[in-house]
Amino acid sequence: SHERICQYIAKESGSLVVSVGYRLAPEHKYPAAYEDCLSATRHFLQHLQLYGVDPARVTVCGDSAGGNLAAAVSQSLAGTSDLPRLRAQILIYPGLQALDFNLPSYQQNRGVPLLFRERAVYCSLQYVQGNTSNLEEVLEGSHVPPDMRLKYSKWVSPD
Repeated sequence: SHERICQYIAKESGSLVVSVGYRLAPEHKYPAAYEDCLSATRHFLQHLQLYGVDPARVTVCGDSAGGNLAAAVSQSLAGTSDLPRLRAQILIYPGLQALDFNLPSYQQNRGVPLLFRERAVYCSLQYVQGNTSNLEEVLEGSHVPPDMRLKYSKWVSPD
């Protein structure tokens, strides 16, 4: 589904683009996709010479759920000393937090196609759990205990 955009990015940036075909939910719930992306990235970084890639020029990128995966892979590799460091991460409308789906951005864009607020929560639950049995609870925000909400309020709040 992303071959044309990958080709465009490669052509316009003069880069080699490697697109990972990771396992999809709901058949393969978390952490399958993450493990696939991390494994592919590790393999690529371990064999850069084989591909003729400058180790100082490797960037990970993803959109939507792929943005989440790119961020997770970047964080996982940040502390490694056995692999080249990633140059950057590019996150295009990534799904990065599931603490509060009632923040202003979700409210302002709740009816904007293509990914309506309810659809975003539905897809997130399919990815994490493989089912959507607690969809309403998550939309209401009651899936997060008050102490956890308080702990992360510095990073996830309308302010």
